[in-house]
Amino acid sequence: MLTFILRRLLFAIPTLIAISIVAFIIIQLPPGDYLSTLMADLASQGGAVEEGTVAALRERFGLDQPIYIQYLKWVSSIVLYGDFGISFELNRPVTEVIWGRLGFSFLLACLTLCFVWALAIPIGIISAVRQYSITDYSLTFIAFFMLAVPDFLLALVSMYVLSSYFGLSVGGLFSPQYTDAPWSLGRLWDFASHVWLPVFVIGIGSLAALVRIMRANLLDELHRPYVTTARAKGMSELELLLRYPVRMALNPLISTLGWILPAVVSGEIIVSVVMSLPTTGPLLLRALLSQDMYLAGSLILLISVLTVIGTLISDVLLAITDPRIRLQ
Repeated sequence: MLTFILRRLLFAIPTLIAISIVAFIIIQLPPGDYLSTLMADLASQGGAVEEGTVAALRERFGLDQPIYIQYLKWVSSIVLYGDFGISFELNRPVTEVIWGRLGFSFLLACLTLCFVWALAIPIGIISAVRQYSITDYSLTFIAFFMLAVPDFLLALVSMYVLSSYFGLSVGGLFSPQYTDAPWSLGRLWDFASHVWLPVFVIGIGSLAALVRIMRANLLDELHRPYVTTARAKGMSELELLLRYPVRMALNPLISTLGWILPAVVSGEIIVSVVMSLPTTGPLLLRALLSQDMYLAGSLILLISVLTVIGTLISDVLLAITDPRIRLQ
């Protein structure tokens, strides 16, 4: 297992290098750069910037150099010093800007994954065991309906209903008095009372998809010969269901962890903007709009790292749950 993990980590290095190159090039594709965007904004407001000032800023940020030089400087600083560069718009180190928000994004992603798996597995089992029943049709309808509802619309409707009819505080992850307060039991409880709504809104789309995956996988397993053999030997239905078909049906579900983890992080961008969440979503959107290339590139690179980590975790979990994979 250790050799397998080390080999996957070595394979991840060229993957991340390729992703960083593609991300950096895509960020550079729109015409102009951060200074061009800044000058356009100032011009629209009736202001102006002297050419000498623009040239000095372009030299300071390294925007007067070829794109491959900019990329090499950025990557070498990350590898050698852990320096992700300077945010042009905020004029602060990227690491200082993103680490606090990245922590909330990762915590929100983990809570969302726990919520999705805790509901998708039992709902998928019930839907498969009661195939073509009213329960199955009802769960299928709800799953497809939730899958079709946009996250931002669900966020807006949920916030309106909870605020107007129940008087609950919605938006953000903390109440105003706990926003900048140090961690305590009161702040932790306030966080728990706010975080459940973003977790529900962000996870509902993935939940609907995983319910369908679990149902389809379990239906395939329930018609296998080993299930008939186990029934013929007198094994109870519940023990049979949990010991064999459910365990085998979990394999494709576990393999989806590789794309669910980054999808949750990147999928909360619009939800974070709507709900005013202090995560990386609004920061990434702002960086892309202002062409703040080091900030945007660093966030995209970190999301890619989550993809690699999610894939590695799913492979390890598959090897633990399925002995056949360990033999291979």
